[in-house]
Parts: sequence; structure tokens; C-alpha cells
Amino acid sequence: MATLRRIMAFASLAAVTACGTTSPSGGRPCTAIGSREGVGLDIRAPDAARVDSATMTICWNGTCRTSRVELTASSAAVPGECPDGPPDGVCGASASPTGDKNGFADVQGLPKAPVKVTVDLRDAAGDRVLRRTLDVTPHATYPNGRKCGEGRPQAQLTLAGGRLSVRR
Repeated sequence: MATLRRIMAFASLAAVTACGTTSPSGGRPCTAIGSREGVGLDIRAPDAARVDSATMTICWNGTCRTSRVELTASSAAVPGECPDGPPDGVCGASASPTGDKNGFADVQGLPKAPVKVTVDLRDAAGDRVLRRTLDVTPHATYPNGRKCGEGRPQAQLTLAGGRLSVRR
């Protein structure tokens, strides 16, 4: 019976340690987390209050892909109370709306090369708030850090003060 327990304990330990993979350099574990392929959009307040919907058209090598961008309200973490006091106490936080909006256009096959991105923003009545075209170069993402390999390419755009720009 003791031998069976040792075998079960060893098998359990082997299963748990096999759950992660290590980075090519043998450092910290690399998880199975991935990254989305496409173009992100952040719309800062007060511009965000006027925008109800967004589409993006991304073009390269003679082809274009148009995506509807679902916009969601942005929030920021606000520290809560620490009843037991730091550094060992348990503290809380809550999400507080910022007045900004954000969204993401999923784009399969997005290259790590220059593309043209046209952003079309509309208000609740369907009237155009902004239409701009920018030259953008998507870059590789590293969701687990550079030692764990490259994720899918992304680009990030920001609308602030009526001006659309590429966020690096």
C-alpha cells in the first residue's frame, strides 16, 4: 500500500510539473497565453462621448479587410481600503469609469509591414464624427515576454483631442 501511495504521489507531481513549458533559455515558465491579431483603438474623453460606433478598413498588398469595432467603456483601478494595513494586509480595488472607450479590430493575416488603416467613427444618429487614414506598421507582440517567443502582430491607435495617432 505504501508503494502504491508513493507511485500516486510521484505521478501527481509529474503531472503538475508538466503543465507549463519553459522558455527556450530555460528561465521562467512560458504559458499558453496568446495575443489577438489586429488593430486596437482607444478613444479618449471627451471625444469618446460623441462616438457610438467604429469601423476600420485595413489594406495591404492590394487587399482590404473591413471590421466593425465593438466599443466598450474604459475603466481604471481605484485603490480601496487596506483594513489590515500594508505590506501584509489584504487591500481592495474597484473599477472606475474613465470616460474613454476602447475596441479592437481582429484582422487575420495582418503583416508586420506597413498597412493603411482607415478609421470611421459615427455618433448615435449615424453621422460621421471622424474619418482618417493612417499609415501604420503592426509589430509583434510578446504576451509571455520576449524569451517565450513571438505572438501575433498588432497596432494601436489613439484618438485624443480630435487627433488620431499611432501609439507605439
